[in-house]
Amino acid sequence: MAGYLLKNCAAVIVDEGKGPVVHRNVDLLTKGPAIVAIGENLGADALPAGTTVQDAAGWFVYPGLVNTHHHFFQCFVRNRADLDWTKLSVIEWLDRIYPIFSQLNEECFYHSSVTAMAEMIKHGCTTALDHQYNFPRHAGKRLIDRQFEAAELLGMRFHAGRGGNTLPKSEGSTIPDEMLETTDEFIADCARLIDAYHDTSPFSMRQVVVAPCQPVNCYRETFLESVALARDRGVMMHTHVGEGESPVIQARHGMRTVDYLEELGFAGPDAFYAHCWELNHDELRKMAASGTGVAHCPEPVYLVGAEVTDIPAMAAFGLRVGLGCDGAASNDNSNLMHCLHSAYMLQCLVSSSRAHPVPPPVDFLGYGTTGGASLLGRRDIGRLAPGMAADLFAIDTRRMDYVGTRHDPLSLIARVGIGMATDMTMINGRIVWQKGEFPGLDEAKLAADAEAALSAVEF
Repeated sequence: MAGYLLKNCAAVIVDEGKGPVVHRNVDLLTKGPAIVAIGENLGADALPAGTTVQDAAGWFVYPGLVNTHHHFFQCFVRNRADLDWTKLSVIEWLDRIYPIFSQLNEECFYHSSVTAMAEMIKHGCTTALDHQYNFPRHAGKRLIDRQFEAAELLGMRFHAGRGGNTLPKSEGSTIPDEMLETTDEFIADCARLIDAYHDTSPFSMRQVVVAPCQPVNCYRETFLESVALARDRGVMMHTHVGEGESPVIQARHGMRTVDYLEELGFAGPDAFYAHCWELNHDELRKMAASGTGVAHCPEPVYLVGAEVTDIPAMAAFGLRVGLGCDGAASNDNSNLMHCLHSAYMLQCLVSSSRAHPVPPPVDFLGYGTTGGASLLGRRDIGRLAPGMAADLFAIDTRRMDYVGTRHDPLSLIARVGIGMATDMTMINGRIVWQKGEFPGLDEAKLAADAEAALSAVEF
């Protein structure tokens, strides 16, 4: 079984279950999908057969980042200055962008997934959940199958959030009829995907999450059936919550979104919500009590101009928090590394108006690693220690960018930021990005193929 010895690492962020600790001037040994050992002079004795020695002098080695919320398909609708949040109301914006989404075809979903995952891998993300709720009728039902295909091509550890929208626009949703499904269609395809792809074995590369898009765009029965299926099959649940829809849910159902979902059973340790910026402290406490997690997406705050999510309160109340890029409708990149920096800096911006102090920078690294693993129900990813998955990235800090910063590897990403691609990204013991290349793949061809798929669609 092949493995790697990362020799003479300047620093490795080790976490044996009690929090991250910096180990300096050590080696890291992998075998197959797992980390075998972290320590000094690991190559002094005979190495396991098939081990490749990698000079890691100057490298800071971190656990791979875990992205807990994204919309890959939106990579094909980005850098659109005409879709300007600052000049449009939310309803006007949705009315413009959803018809664009509805034009995408199967090839677009495949190539946009390759695009998003490639960018994530370049920037240290090793596990990603995509919330794929867009199923135009003309594109067919095998869109997530194609996403798994893209993940296998790049070597990404992939959790597919099978989303869907069931409430027609005539009944108060923002969804074009072309993107609508029935509850039965949605649940049947969730079940098909679970049967075909969901793998609970250690170091699983493929899992499925039941993820109706959002309560405001789905019937009540859609969420009830989602809970029944997810609990029957033992999979996680995910949806959008607390991004401006609570007054609508209050008007429809007589309660705000958190209470509504709790009443439906769509809450608990097997559930996590994206965004949650508009939730009050009582709602956050209720989520903490039920074990429901939050996938915080910091970068949309810049574009949407909404309230900065109260991460200090979430931390104080004991909520499980992970990080997500979100899709290009409100974040035009797929760089989760940058989100760590954005998340921390946004909290600093509003710290004087908050009741709780900003968590230290190292906690934001935790949200992007162990926090994300917790949301996805994973115990084998998110930290570097013997027996854990060999999911990691390395930054060569022997550059001018890092002068004066190297004394504190734990705070570096959140406080200073990383302005370039990693020097190496490893997933499941396989190097998937190194020296500016995807080994075995032609990035220029991948980009050209994606552009060709995009240009074939008339928006």
